[in-house]
Amino acid sequence: MPLAIRTTLIALPCVSLLAACQTAGNPQVGNATATGALAGAALGAAVADDGDRLEGAAIGAAVGALTGNVIGRTSSGQCIYRAADGSQFVAAC
Repeated sequence: MPLAIRTTLIALPCVSLLAACQTAGNPQVGNATATGALAGAALGAAVADDGDRLEGAAIGAAVGALTGNVIGRTSSGQCIYRAADGSQFVAAC
């Protein structure tokens, strides 16, 4: 399997998991994650070699989503946590 396909198959679930971490009370975190993923994908594709644009976009999207998620969480100061019983509560990140 080519490296670009393997990278994409690894990066897509990671980006999806980060997007699923959006807090219900603060959509800013989800927006920051999505914006980071899009910007990272665009930048990764732009700086990658001609044959590796898909791989560059996948890596850029994963790094951008992680960065956007961290920025979104720290700017709001509040995160929603889920307890083992399924209940949710809001507390400082």
